[in-house]
Amino acid sequence: MADEYTLQQIAGTIACDLAGDSEKRITGIAPFDTAGPEQITFATGSKYLKRINSIKAGAVIVPKGFTATTGVNLIKADNPQLAFNRVVALFHPMVTPTPGISEQAMTASDTRLGEDVHVGAFVTVGKGAFVGDRSVIHNGVFIDRDVVIGEDVIIHPNVTIMHGCRIGNRVTIHPGTVIGSDGFGFVPDGGRYHKIPQMGIVQIDDDVEIGAGNTIDRATFGRTWIQRGVKTDNLVHIAHNVVIGEDSVIVAQVGIAGSTTIGHHAIIAGQAGISGHLTLGNHVTVGPMTGVAKPIADGEVVSSGSLSMPHRTWLRVQRIIPTLPEMKKQVAELEKKIKELEKRIKDQ
Repeated sequence: MADEYTLQQIAGTIACDLAGDSEKRITGIAPFDTAGPEQITFATGSKYLKRINSIKAGAVIVPKGFTATTGVNLIKADNPQLAFNRVVALFHPMVTPTPGISEQAMTASDTRLGEDVHVGAFVTVGKGAFVGDRSVIHNGVFIDRDVVIGEDVIIHPNVTIMHGCRIGNRVTIHPGTVIGSDGFGFVPDGGRYHKIPQMGIVQIDDDVEIGAGNTIDRATFGRTWIQRGVKTDNLVHIAHNVVIGEDSVIVAQVGIAGSTTIGHHAIIAGQAGISGHLTLGNHVTVGPMTGVAKPIADGEVVSSGSLSMPHRTWLRVQRIIPTLPEMKKQVAELEKKIKELEKRIKDQ
């Protein structure tokens, strides 16, 4: 059962200012619309802040400078959602498995494990692999030969990390992800395809979080490189020799083709597809369902996704699309005739 804290204790723990009853006791956390008198929630943006005087929550974490007109207990933070995350951790701390190696795990004779490592049941760790201090390897994980895993890493069940790959410190990899599968490379020859050997690795730097069901291919040569602080959603595919810059966010069902480089602090929205051998700059935003076939400069926002519309309108649009080439030709002919008429009028 979660502990109970006073608002003074909560504000002190998360280093935020308190406006209200410092001795008010809080027993848990809840969403804005359902929080009760003994729960704490958070509010950002006018949609929620303008309703704050009518909610029943015991306390609300709000932006600094905000003032309520009634006696709502407020904790004021620079980043209310981040502060709320810390409160969540206070009431629901992460449960870390007990260090040790399960009797049902298989580790090679030369596997090296750091201090306080947990290795779960049915884990396989290959020859020459290394796992750093305090890392947690959950049930069913496969770690191939010569893999290096840093400190404080969490690898969830049924992850596969193929030979030679490098995982940094404080990395989290969610269930079912495959790191280091072969890149998709084939040489055409007379109507047949011959596999190109994939000799490189995947390197994942510190503080990266990889979602469930990702596939990150090893490089043909060199490395596929996921740089510090990158976050990927579920069902993302990253092809061979891709480089993703620091603190970029890759949302669900994105596909990135081989040898593309994405700058730092990029946002690639859901179901976007990015062609190979491109460079996307820093702070780029790619909208959902956007197909990217050309380089994108720093700071640009691009979008080409399919937006919703009434079905009858969509049917009419689909009928028009095949006629667009002919319509373009007719418009060009009309523009030509208008210019000829304007010239005649001018010459008169």
